[in-house]
Amino acid sequence: MARFTIPRDIYHGKGSLENLKTLQGKKAVICVGGGSMKRFGFLGRAEAYLKEAGMEVRVIEGIESDPSVDTVMKGAEVMREFAPDWIVAIGGGSPIDAAKAMWIKYEYPDCTFEDMCKVFGIPELRRKARFCAVSSTSGTATEVTAFSIITDYEKGIKYPIADFEITPDVAIVDPELAETMPKKLVAHTGMDAITHAIEAYVSTAHCDFTDPLAIHAVEMIQADLIPSYNGDMSARDRMHNAQCLAGIAFSNALLGIVHSMAHKTGAVFADCGAHIIHGAANAMYLPKVIAFNAKDPEAKKRYGVIVDYMGIAPKDAPDDEKVSALIAHLRGMNDALNIPHCIRNYGADSYPCEQGFVPENVFLERLHDIAVNAIADACTGSNPRQPSVEEMEKLLKCCYYDTAVDF
Repeated sequence: MARFTIPRDIYHGKGSLENLKTLQGKKAVICVGGGSMKRFGFLGRAEAYLKEAGMEVRVIEGIESDPSVDTVMKGAEVMREFAPDWIVAIGGGSPIDAAKAMWIKYEYPDCTFEDMCKVFGIPELRRKARFCAVSSTSGTATEVTAFSIITDYEKGIKYPIADFEITPDVAIVDPELAETMPKKLVAHTGMDAITHAIEAYVSTAHCDFTDPLAIHAVEMIQADLIPSYNGDMSARDRMHNAQCLAGIAFSNALLGIVHSMAHKTGAVFADCGAHIIHGAANAMYLPKVIAFNAKDPEAKKRYGVIVDYMGIAPKDAPDDEKVSALIAHLRGMNDALNIPHCIRNYGADSYPCEQGFVPENVFLERLHDIAVNAIADACTGSNPRQPSVEEMEKLLKCCYYDTAVDF
């Protein structure tokens, strides 16, 4: 027996933010990030719509990228004092993910962060509040998923919280919000979305309900991501739908070791000034993981189906040829989006950015622990090929140096 869960209502299309005025309750708390939603007027509109619905509103703002355990606990305390019956999270993945974790702590004050991280172990929610997520980026799809990613900065590890209980009640997918994304964010979130779709399609937990969503998301992202990056707002609008479809697919089919590796490398180098943004990590690791997983016959076959839908190799080509075409195509997308192919070049002169550079000696010193933690990640269990610690270390080295995966 399997389960397929999505929000009860998904409002989509331009102007769908206005559906906030249809929510019924007495109090709403809005969780928001670093300021773009306020600058572009969406926070003000959200407050006005909720007040029009007859609700008292309080705002929790300033939620950082890659939200911390401390941010979650502080936000939950605000909720405890205010006692909202609606939690509305607006922005990218960070404020929505943080709000999901706050929601758990608000409803169950004695629940620890360690309790939250027990996969599919969260008690029944909605005893105090319901949840509405409004996405402003086209990648994480957390507005429709059963996942939240929270960072423990003391350990330098991102932890996925996974439970259908935290699937939002209402999702608002309004492309007007996504049109405000800066170019680099379009690239990173877009490659996160295609990683979601591809990993969901080859996951061991895929099913007839998730496959069509994953495949159609791949087709849409292939067609629209690069034009969106280059400023085509019609493509940007379609990408907002595509990432949502990919999210519905992976929330139910689960993911694989691209995400396991991204979760365990994103913050582990923060002490030396290097922060690998999640979408960029996925973009760098995905081609290597495809090469690794393609040693599994069923995964190779399914990658071939993806290639058939993308139309990047002859349909009668051998599956090995199709896998090579897929890897080459994804690397070409990275080139077009100005994303490097490996960790060594991330933050280096060839990819100037503010996130810092990962020194080789630090990477090698931490390699074993990263590999162990990646294998323990919640996303590893549904990967089509289960790596050993030694294989994970080799795979991470390939992702650092951009060398071939031949094991």
